[in-house]
Amino acid sequence: MAKNGLENLDQDARVRATSKIWGITAGILAICIPLSAVTRSGPILPLAAIAGAAVGTVAVWRSDDQKSRTNYLQPQQLQKLEQRIENLETIVSSNDFDLQRKIKQLEPSESAGLFRDNGKAQNQKIFSQVSFLV
Repeated sequence: MAKNGLENLDQDARVRATSKIWGITAGILAICIPLSAVTRSGPILPLAAIAGAAVGTVAVWRSDDQKSRTNYLQPQQLQKLEQRIENLETIVSSNDFDLQRKIKQLEPSESAGLFRDNGKAQNQKIFSQVSFLV
């Protein structure tokens, strides 16, 4: 059932690409037909546009078939990749947790150090005022 869903998705992409190719070709033909009458080149320009669209359509449908056969991962490969991702997530989250813990440990000691420095400065100010009075 999942395979049918993937095939439908692939066919949708191919159908969309084909419709774009032929939509652009219709625009080119709308421009080429009057130009071929004015330039007296005959049916060369419209035939070239149709041939280009045909070649493009064939390329889209054939290349997509070749890619779809070779690009799907084996279930074992997919499972290994999922395990590697889980391991990397575990490593990153543990490093992040350790870093947050270290930051929290530093915060109280830094703020205490600031209070101590401010307290020393205030004490020195008071002592200087007292010594001035004496």
